[in-house]
Amino acid sequence: MSRPGSPMDEPAGAEQLTQFEAQLAGMGPADMQALLNRLAGGFGGADALERTGPSRRREPRADVVTYRVRVELTGTTPPLWRRLELASDMRLDELHDVLQIAFGWTDSHLHRFSAGELYLCPFEVEEGEEGIPESEVRLDEVLADVDDELFYVYDFGDDWEHTLRLEAVLPRADGAPRAICSGGRRPGPPEDCGGVTGYELFSAATDPTRPDQSDARAEIARIYGPEVEPDGVAPTPFAIDEINKELAGLPPQSVGGLPEPLAELVRTLRDTGEQIRLRKLISDATLDQPTEIDADTAARMVRPYTWLLDRVGDEGITLTGAGYLPPVHVEAAAAELGLADEWIGKHNRESHTMPVLDLRESAQKMGLLRKHRGKLLLTTRGRRLRTDPVELWWHVAERTPPESRDRCETQAGMILLIGVAAGLTEDVNAIIARSLHAIGWMRGDGSPITGSDAGHAAWATRSMLRRLDALTGDSYRRDERPTPHGITFARAALRTWPATTNATPPCPRP
Repeated sequence: MSRPGSPMDEPAGAEQLTQFEAQLAGMGPADMQALLNRLAGGFGGADALERTGPSRRREPRADVVTYRVRVELTGTTPPLWRRLELASDMRLDELHDVLQIAFGWTDSHLHRFSAGELYLCPFEVEEGEEGIPESEVRLDEVLADVDDELFYVYDFGDDWEHTLRLEAVLPRADGAPRAICSGGRRPGPPEDCGGVTGYELFSAATDPTRPDQSDARAEIARIYGPEVEPDGVAPTPFAIDEINKELAGLPPQSVGGLPEPLAELVRTLRDTGEQIRLRKLISDATLDQPTEIDADTAARMVRPYTWLLDRVGDEGITLTGAGYLPPVHVEAAAAELGLADEWIGKHNRESHTMPVLDLRESAQKMGLLRKHRGKLLLTTRGRRLRTDPVELWWHVAERTPPESRDRCETQAGMILLIGVAAGLTEDVNAIIARSLHAIGWMRGDGSPITGSDAGHAAWATRSMLRRLDALTGDSYRRDERPTPHGITFARAALRTWPATTNATPPCPRP
């Protein structure tokens, strides 16, 4: 699979320049203002609206309250606004989703928060812009006292600037929604309509109660051509019940509250809908709950590894000239671990018996075994964990997904683990395919990746989970499902992986 490169704009030729000059000559004040708005955003991205200055960020509140916030779209007359009731511990990436729903946006453009300093959207973070990732900032750090303000700009071409003003700080009831809309005025603007000027023009053209409707429709025909139908670019009606229905469907956890590898995975998804779906799945995985594993369950799950470690023993195993396990050990593994049903053939050559080969190689990658002078030997770690199934279980969890140089395989493995941790019984490969597509992966010919491609990318992680009896059923027949102890393992893996760089505190262990 491959990822597309960054698109490069081609320089305009003389013919395009002549056409542009002719268009300028025929523009009226309204369309000239709309063009200037778009050009201002195109050269630097809402520089006039960044509201930079000294940071107004404060320590977060010790308690969680409800903030009543009025959000007004700057420049609209009469004002276009929404009143929101928000959890004070909401992070700004979560607030972004709320604002998109409240105003009817489609999240088709970049955005940015500011309160003295800049709080960056995921794309800006990836591009190395200066500022603080929005997922690291809580709402109560930038709004603390009544009348405090926060600014939010959406679409650096049309430059939709929203001013968020704290109206009231209210007690918060147990189980209160993270966000609700309690009021508002005027429909939301359509995307790419030319900013506030274009919004007011299309609002007049689509409102039969306006005395200037005919003039507005004539102006649209003059600017955009008679083939443009104003009703097709109509503002989004303000429907408070629909808004609250969508708000109720948002995941309850911000990206900023996730272990960093998971937060990074979510941030790489370029499609907001897929990002929200993945966040919901992560929420269903309840990673904030302690993970406990008893010795008997751990011993059953890691038996393939303890069997192999015992087989190698203190003396080690002399390998074949090609570096494989001798036939006697391959046959024993296939028979005693029940691998014969998983693979066709005589099960006497490791290179032709993938379950055995994969077991041995995975043990080496996890630092349990090593090759030395033609022998397979226990490492110091392997010797220690050989008799401690609980610690071995955690050791394996902290290294799942398995090590890979292919980022797509690692991401596919993480998405599979999320599905298992959430207890999914539907076709997980389809979910992996959609998520990988949203990240930007594609087939070599440029077409979207399929469920089969996704299954191939997640193969190493799926093989590990099946070896541990974390997954049962047949993925090809779409009846694959996680076991209860498999769900526990996947949660532990997501909270502790990768073992070498994970900065998140380890899960409580029994």
